[in-house]
Amino acid sequence: MSDLVPPVAQQHEKILSIHGQDRMDEYYWIRDDTRKDPDVLKLLAAENAYTKAVMAHSEQLQDDLFNEISNRLAADDRTVPVLTGNYLYFREYHEGGEYPVYVRARADSPDDEEVMLDANRLSEGHEFYQIGNWSVSPGEGLLAYAEDTLSRRKYTIRFKDLGTGDRLEDEIQNVASSIAWAADDRTVFYVDKDPVTLLPYRVYRHKIGVPRSEDILVYEEMDDAFSTSVYTTRSRKYIVISLGSTDSSEIRLINADEPDSSPTVFLAREDDHEYWLRHIDGMFYIRTNWLAENFRLMKVEEDNIGDKSGWREVIPHRQDVLLQDVEIFNHHLVVVEQINGLPQLRIITLDDGQDRIISFPDPAYTAWLHSNPEVDTHLLRYVYSSLTTPESVFEFNMESGESELLKEERVLGGFDRTRYTSERRMFTARDGTSVPVSIVYRTDLFKKGKNPVYIYAYGSYGFSMNPSFLSKRLSLLDRGFVYAIVHVRGGEELGRHWYDDGKLLNKKNTFYDFIDGSKFLVEEGYADACNVFAAGASAGGLLMGVIANEAPELYKGIIADVPFVDVITTMLDESIPLTTGEFKEWGDPKIKQYYDYMLSYSPYDQVKAQNYPNMLVTTGLYDSQVQYFEPVKWVSRLRRVKQDDNLLLIDIDMDTGHGGASGRYERHRMDALEYAFILELSGGCEFRSGY
Repeated sequence: MSDLVPPVAQQHEKILSIHGQDRMDEYYWIRDDTRKDPDVLKLLAAENAYTKAVMAHSEQLQDDLFNEISNRLAADDRTVPVLTGNYLYFREYHEGGEYPVYVRARADSPDDEEVMLDANRLSEGHEFYQIGNWSVSPGEGLLAYAEDTLSRRKYTIRFKDLGTGDRLEDEIQNVASSIAWAADDRTVFYVDKDPVTLLPYRVYRHKIGVPRSEDILVYEEMDDAFSTSVYTTRSRKYIVISLGSTDSSEIRLINADEPDSSPTVFLAREDDHEYWLRHIDGMFYIRTNWLAENFRLMKVEEDNIGDKSGWREVIPHRQDVLLQDVEIFNHHLVVVEQINGLPQLRIITLDDGQDRIISFPDPAYTAWLHSNPEVDTHLLRYVYSSLTTPESVFEFNMESGESELLKEERVLGGFDRTRYTSERRMFTARDGTSVPVSIVYRTDLFKKGKNPVYIYAYGSYGFSMNPSFLSKRLSLLDRGFVYAIVHVRGGEELGRHWYDDGKLLNKKNTFYDFIDGSKFLVEEGYADACNVFAAGASAGGLLMGVIANEAPELYKGIIADVPFVDVITTMLDESIPLTTGEFKEWGDPKIKQYYDYMLSYSPYDQVKAQNYPNMLVTTGLYDSQVQYFEPVKWVSRLRRVKQDDNLLLIDIDMDTGHGGASGRYERHRMDALEYAFILELSGGCEFRSGY
């Protein structure tokens, strides 16, 4: 296929000036907020046609991979029922269905099931469909649900009478997915979005049956750095208006029995203070980083809010333990703690302070709390998964200390976990920091120094890339690949400092950790140096862009999904969704110190006349988090400047956004393309020079 010619994007001179410096952005014109410009659409179509043509020879492999991945999914499946009030709630998948069916049954008559929502039917006529949230009213007769049919995270909230099955006329468009019911069974709180930035910022009160035009504005957030959401406390006593930025929080409360009342500030926002609440029996429990880098747990009576003077410590700060999550029951306190990068569950008896630890056997794993809506119970549900263990829901008896497995994700196709080995290793980064890496491979196919490796990382926003099971990954492992997750700084695996050491003016640690981790995997024999592949998405796509510029010789291929690569231009444009809320993550380029630092690693700005690895880039036309034009501009510049003949492909989904396809099966089309791209490249010690 050497005769195939890649698209050549037009160049239009555009000078961007700040701090006395000029930057040329010859592809600035590719940004089209209407997504209707014929020249832009022509370019996108040409890129898709080129990718399809280049990968045409692998269509059978892609089909095989898609079927292989899809056939591991149980055609008929249901989640573990969760008891809330008088009903058991669960989701089902039916054979051939792309979407879940939301079902409930009375607890005293569990065989008498009723379908609340069938997303398969609701999705008809839409290329994309997603139910972002749903909530049943306190009286259990009305359902509110938020649906997105564009993949732009602009939801429409609709309502259904669960008694009659009829959909109500109420309809609230272009809002966030937050839903909070008041106790009167007729009042709903929701959050409106700014039409340009898509920032959720206005909380409204809606009465069932009343036109939206008459909805009452309850609160408006004036600071663009803060995002707004609403929810009802587990105790159902309060409507919570949650306001959060990268490093600051504020919560306002409305008594659910008095929905027309004004919000009360729980604690006014403070710089560098993050907190959230749990409420039970007249008491608030507060997870807070006030004088506690890794967070601690405090409590205060509900009639003593407004400042910190009445707060009493429940769990102190510990330098080596990250307090991740907390749940409160009538007689027990459950804590999720991260120690040395791995979670454990601690159950504390409130009467006597005695505690139990739930520990786990695998070297690399993750665990989190399942839905636990009932407070008057001694049964705790949690979820466990590892690189070799499918997602498993357990029920733990907090009195007896016994765990019962309720459900393990079914993996069809003869999966046998004993055939796979997982490891957790530490390597030393260039600045002397010890960094963890989680590794999995099929035992009988592992040959030291001979296996291709697929390396993944994220490394931003304090989001930890916990080592969990993915059945699609078996398609690589069963072909001899080693799969590795480098827990780079910028996540929160090793505590809050791990995040702080990978953001703002420390961001380059994220990139260096990944490069150094890649070298470690080769040096320790987990990878063939000629077959190293790297992948990352969104902020992890930024990571891919940087390593492509800084260490291209290490990688045979790179996959950058929905990559954030035009850092400076995006962060200087406050009309772009997310920009203003992210100054504390990346820095504000209007400040020269941050501008210079961000410019020094921004992948689009640092494209060089050099050789690059084979690369596959993906994006979605309606992406609201990383706009489609970032990766398209990046690919256009790379294609013009790079000095090699290696593959450079971009796949633009014209119907979806940041998360890709919405269907249970259809989403794996992209996995099949990416895996085929890698498998076609693996083998031999020379980069291929195209097809």
